[in-house]
Amino acid sequence: MTTVKIRLRRSSVAGKEGSLFYSLIHNRRAKQITTKYKLLPSEWNESMQLVIPSRGERGNELLEVQQLIKRDMSVLSSIIKRLEADGSYSLNEVVQQFSNLTGSITFFTYIDEQIRKLRLKDHQGTARNYLRARSSFSKFRKNKDIEMASITEELICDYEMWLRRNKVSRNTASFYMRILRSVYNKAAENGCTLQIYPFKKVYTGVERTRKRAVDESIIIKLKKTDLSYSQTLAYARDLFLFSFYTRGMAFVDMAYLKKTDIKNGQIHYIRRKTGQSLSIRQEPCMQKIIERYADKTVGTEYIFPIITSANTERAFTQYQNSLSYYNKQLKRLSVLLGLDKPLASYVSRHSWATVARNKNVPISVISAGMGHTSEATTQIYLASLDASVVDDANNTIISGLE
Repeated sequence: MTTVKIRLRRSSVAGKEGSLFYSLIHNRRAKQITTKYKLLPSEWNESMQLVIPSRGERGNELLEVQQLIKRDMSVLSSIIKRLEADGSYSLNEVVQQFSNLTGSITFFTYIDEQIRKLRLKDHQGTARNYLRARSSFSKFRKNKDIEMASITEELICDYEMWLRRNKVSRNTASFYMRILRSVYNKAAENGCTLQIYPFKKVYTGVERTRKRAVDESIIIKLKKTDLSYSQTLAYARDLFLFSFYTRGMAFVDMAYLKKTDIKNGQIHYIRRKTGQSLSIRQEPCMQKIIERYADKTVGTEYIFPIITSANTERAFTQYQNSLSYYNKQLKRLSVLLGLDKPLASYVSRHSWATVARNKNVPISVISAGMGHTSEATTQIYLASLDASVVDDANNTIISGLE
């Protein structure tokens, strides 16, 4: 059994700060770990093993010292428990492991390295998501880096509260937490920090949000609307219909769809979101849209004139810009159609699922067609439809009473 006490080594000069150190005793042997924390005798409570709080600028410094001490005690406790579980050990092992972990790479340095690796692998979307999470956490930290060992449960709970105060939605906060947790877990696996599960008390789930879909009549109306006066609106309409025709192909997959992906009357592509391989029979309506833009894609490998650059980062920027412009044109189309809620890039995907369900297509078939890994995901797309079906049934029951 190892005991750990926190001591203050007073300065020989009156009025000058002393140095905190950790005194470790194991099997009647003693060892000290000197820290960089400096305190005045009046700022340290030896019996309580706590920093005495103060006001003003010095108060913030003392609060940070107390948090670092708490971090160090947690690290030492974890090291000792692990070594005791393995059998006999020496204090030298404790001190060495503590030194390795508390002097390890900082969190922002580590996440920056992960972003760099993702970009090298051409995972531009994931790299962008990591960058968004990093930016949020950096604002919370006031752009101040932090050691891996200082990522504690208390800190992450404080970050969650900060997100709430800044009115960040629960799903967005969870999105940031899942990314930061992934980075932390990878660092723990690589031995850069001890695994203390600091994210276990924060929300990392996904709340169901109401999915928007339009019924078949709107799709038909959109298809028949005369847009000969506007090439941009006609182009947006074609992309929306192509997505609908191809069982709700996501815009990112349409953007990266290559000419070589069409063989023997089949469109083969891999969903960039899930990595799942899908194959769709090419119908005449799809072919007409593809042919309409063939002259604009001469010299490129892509089906649509969305991406023109061979550079991966530039290509990803073109995709992002095109998605933003596409959604703006869909809003204009929504006004023309007199819709209460505007169309968006994902509406075609939800609409295909809804239309298919209205035609009594089994959920298992809809799920396979959309490339979902489970029917539970498909049910999210159909949640609003299912509710309306229940409401209609309830109306029938009530009408029967009258």
